[in-house]
Amino acid sequence: MDIRIGVVNTAKELALELPEDTDGVALKADVEAAVGEGSVLWLTDAKGRTVGVPADKIAYIDIDPGDGIKPFGFS
Repeated sequence: MDIRIGVVNTAKELALELPEDTDGVALKADVEAAVGEGSVLWLTDAKGRTVGVPADKIAYIDIDPGDGIKPFGFS
């Protein structure tokens, strides 16, 4: 599962590859809880690296479930 996080006042987004067994529903709940509390969202990627993002600095979050379907070409 891949996740991209846009951070306020930063041109570059954070991109992490999460372990394949990551529960997407639980991840969304963690994001919503962190943003609601104004705390830090902590994520651990597939390589074991831990990244923290201040919840009040999150502009957007894009979660790709990694189902192998990627759009390509023109629609």
